[in-house]
Amino acid sequence: MQAFSQRRLINTAISTKRIFINVFLLVFLSFFIVYPIMADELNIGDKAPAFDLKDQNSQNHSLASYPGKWVVIYFYPKDNTPGCTKEACNFRDDIELLTRQDSQVLGISVDSVNSHKKFSDKYRLPFPILSDANGNTAAKYGSLIKLGPIKIASRHTFIVAPDGNIVKIYRSVDVGKHSREIIDDLKRLQGDLD
Repeated sequence: MQAFSQRRLINTAISTKRIFINVFLLVFLSFFIVYPIMADELNIGDKAPAFDLKDQNSQNHSLASYPGKWVVIYFYPKDNTPGCTKEACNFRDDIELLTRQDSQVLGISVDSVNSHKKFSDKYRLPFPILSDANGNTAAKYGSLIKLGPIKIASRHTFIVAPDGNIVKIYRSVDVGKHSREIIDDLKRLQGDLD
């Protein structure tokens, strides 16, 4: 009888240990699951979600800061990474053409103001890059990805017309030609194609 009780006690301890290990593994693995943090997906014609974010010089920017302008909002994953650097430098190189289209370029990532300052200075970026450190703005635009405890912005771009409505959405971006693609689309959207 005592042997039966001891065996039962050992089996209970083993079962409890297995449950604990399974729960621990489930929690541990959930930190490495990649999933997007999305609001309702935005569509062309939707009002662009409002934001108020600091740029690389600690100046605040919002959509209301650009009345009458076409605003190009591009989300990107990380300062100083190859694809993000190429994309930012192409916007830099094409800034005059973009400005001629009466547009304002705003880059947004979850990097800090300090990180943006270093990135902007290093590559002489002539447009604001905004710090969305908590990821709230990226989430509103359906452009936030969570990698366990780490958050990054997806590479998405939105063109917002002067009336505040989204007129173009890019969810698949080729960084090598994206700024030129936007220039062409701005011309088309503004009826300026020659």
